[in-house]
Amino acid sequence: RPEQRGPEEDHPVFHPPQDLKVDAHVPDFSSYLNLYRKSVDEPEEFWGNVAEEFYWKSRPSEDRPIMQYNFDVTKGNIYIKFMEGAKTNVCYNVLDRNVLERSSMEHMNVSLATSGVRKGDRVAIYLPMIPELVYAMLACARIGAVHSIVVRITALTVYGVYRGEKLINLKLIADEALERCRDRTPCSVQKCIILAIGYVVLTAAFFCLLKNHAYYLTFVLFLSKTPWDAQHDIWWDDALEGMCDECEPEWMDAEDPLFILFTSGSTGKPKGVLHTTAGYMLYTALTFKYVFDHHFHDVYWCTADIGWITGHSYITYGPLANGATSVLFEGIPVYPHVGRFWEIIEKYRVTKFYTAPTAIRLLMKYGKKPLQKYDLSSLQILGTVGEPINPEAWIWYHETVGQGRCPVVDTFWQTETGGHVLTPLPAATPLKPGSATLPFFGVQPTILNEHGEELEGEAEGYLVFRSPWPGIMRNVYGNQERFETTYFKKFPGFYVTGDGCRRDKDGYYWITGRIDDMLNVSGHLLSTAEIEAALTEHPAVAEAAVVSRPHVVKGECLYCFVTLKDCREFTHAVLDELKKQVREKIGPIATPDFIQNAPGLPKTRSGKIMRRILRQIARNEKDLGDLSTLADPKVVEILFSQRCEAAA
Repeated sequence: RPEQRGPEEDHPVFHPPQDLKVDAHVPDFSSYLNLYRKSVDEPEEFWGNVAEEFYWKSRPSEDRPIMQYNFDVTKGNIYIKFMEGAKTNVCYNVLDRNVLERSSMEHMNVSLATSGVRKGDRVAIYLPMIPELVYAMLACARIGAVHSIVVRITALTVYGVYRGEKLINLKLIADEALERCRDRTPCSVQKCIILAIGYVVLTAAFFCLLKNHAYYLTFVLFLSKTPWDAQHDIWWDDALEGMCDECEPEWMDAEDPLFILFTSGSTGKPKGVLHTTAGYMLYTALTFKYVFDHHFHDVYWCTADIGWITGHSYITYGPLANGATSVLFEGIPVYPHVGRFWEIIEKYRVTKFYTAPTAIRLLMKYGKKPLQKYDLSSLQILGTVGEPINPEAWIWYHETVGQGRCPVVDTFWQTETGGHVLTPLPAATPLKPGSATLPFFGVQPTILNEHGEELEGEAEGYLVFRSPWPGIMRNVYGNQERFETTYFKKFPGFYVTGDGCRRDKDGYYWITGRIDDMLNVSGHLLSTAEIEAALTEHPAVAEAAVVSRPHVVKGECLYCFVTLKDCREFTHAVLDELKKQVREKIGPIATPDFIQNAPGLPKTRSGKIMRRILRQIARNEKDLGDLSTLADPKVVEILFSQRCEAAA
């Protein structure tokens, strides 16, 4: 547990601004410690108090613990249950409850129920970042259908929806997917509903994967020259004729499924992560409220795609559970100009801003000038998500974007955790650039060595958690064995994150990268994140990624991909400077054996670097497997073509 002591002196420390403490939910470090101790010592009371803020159709039995679980595979199947037996509805809590408190209620028009979708059906949603995506998610939650946002697609054409200057025909992609469904037994497509809004047309086809038939819900943005299937395509307005405006919520058990979300595949075959109703709702609501110190007057903006867990938890469910005013953004950071983010912050007077280190490093390339055109004085809190942020990017974000007055909450969590697990609280936690700092309420981290032994004090090893919190995943959909093997068999009794971690003498946690991204060079365990941070400190480097490559003597050696800033050339002089920088920052053992010029890196749409692919490029392995989550597959061809230029 964190103790009440000051951060170590050998790291720069940024203390919370005094004006933020005035009305903060957690105004100082001692308040954080008190709440944290209560959350782990008295979880029944702590989470019971959180639950009081929500509506329950019925409460769980008083003789049943609020949290039941088994993390030890040697004692039986792994399971987690929270408030089992209670009845509630997520849509009612994030929509009706807030509207009833603030204004007269307007009934929600839900078309899914009239289209044959029922409680327990699986509904896939394929929709750009527009309000209808949120409506569809809430409609599923309201009637008890389990939604899964489709971002993994097998083909892309150039017609239908813009991402920057790129036009993608989502309708044709959906048609191809539906055709595959029609060819698959027992899957059969029931209908495809088209909604016309001016020049924009939305397509929806419903299916479920139960009882030998399928309702496939996909909302697709497309333009006029798209094929029309008279057998399955109908107009949305025609489908809604005579539909009632009222839809009574389906009252769900606390442990009924809410959604399935497939991981990005950055470390292998995607897994269907299953989240359930009550625990996920409470946890995303509480983390959003405290981590962003949300208040009614705030304007919040998360730049993620809803198709990923960040968009689920911190665009849809967490903010709506708090009645937050949010910005919903469809686009990329540098289109139509490199000041797009700053322009939006000024226009909507954004107070809380949440984005990825990848986006920050991208915008760093263009310097301070684009920011100076806009008024960013509304900003109060900045956040980062998706990967460890290197100190240089952290400080630029804090000093340039936040103008030295906005705390940066560097949040560590996963699709599997449902919400933040290691994070600062903006008015309470002294900040160290690059550290995810301390655990959120109810979260009990520890560090293990390779033998499963707990390490005390300053240590580095495997980051694990000894007990669950309400929002943790419940299973890998349809595969209990993979669930247990992936997360619980390596160290029985603990949830294994798959990430390496260092804990400093103040109890602060520093994520060092995926364990499979840790390198063992001549018996020395090296962190790819630390090497990448050293490379990105060079003034010519915009971004870097480091992977391992087999070495006949060392076992493994360092293979580095570097993306240079605009107008910088990849010369022998730059190559020598980069090697020198890593050697001086970390030590001679960390000197890269290979540094390859990378005009771009393979990333998912959420901005995650797919290091699995980089490892295969470094080893010249051409069979890359599933590439469907890549934002730009052409990057892979370019990296392979330039691989021979990597200099040892």
